[in-house]
Amino acid sequence: MTALTNNLALPFTGIFMTLVVFLTGQWLFKKTNGFFLFQPLFFGMVVGIIILIIWGKVQGRPTAYIYQHFYKPGADIVFWFVNPATIAFAIPLYKRNDVLKKYWFDIILALVVSSVICLFITLGTAKLVGLSHSSAAGLLPEAATTAIAMPVAEAIGGNSAITAMACIVKAVILYVLADILIKTFRLQRSKIGLGLGLGTGGTIGSAKALEYGMLEGAMASVCVVIIGIVVDLVVIPFAHLFM
Repeated sequence: MTALTNNLALPFTGIFMTLVVFLTGQWLFKKTNGFFLFQPLFFGMVVGIIILIIWGKVQGRPTAYIYQHFYKPGADIVFWFVNPATIAFAIPLYKRNDVLKKYWFDIILALVVSSVICLFITLGTAKLVGLSHSSAAGLLPEAATTAIAMPVAEAIGGNSAITAMACIVKAVILYVLADILIKTFRLQRSKIGLGLGLGTGGTIGSAKALEYGMLEGAMASVCVVIIGIVVDLVVIPFAHLFM
């Protein structure tokens, strides 16, 4: 039994579990015509947590122990591929860089200002509801994609698990409400604005933007890159000044 337990600690366990829950969510998402609770990233996160909790109960160990020793070794390998996957969103940007060259100042100014305002709103809300320092710090970088936000959160003493959850939940909500918001406020009139707005949902939002067109996808990629840079450069000094 001990030998079997030790073998389960191999990276294969985390990789296999991640793939199974994600592919299951993807299959259910297609079968239900895009029911938001089965969005693969969100579904995988929730089901993965449930599996780890049940696993811990069966072995009589804390969930954190199961996560660290059985899931994380393989999950870290999967997470390594997130960075190159994020960089791949530069492809539609390259194809429509003419738009970026024309409106670069307006785009950068809008994203930088909105990102800074978002930091104040997030911190103010966190203090208003009485969140701890680690929880509040974990929420501050959520404007960026998960791959960028988690290391920044750790650098300011934040809980990276909260960061990951915030990034994923935000992206899923945006993905679900995107079509409704676009129709209600007629956001399709500005392809650039539509792409930038969807890009705030990170990779999931960018994928949604590509459903509307190459220009929207390119602008979403711009949003992901610029907000990622802003979060990297601004969040740490912001946290030291205001937290």
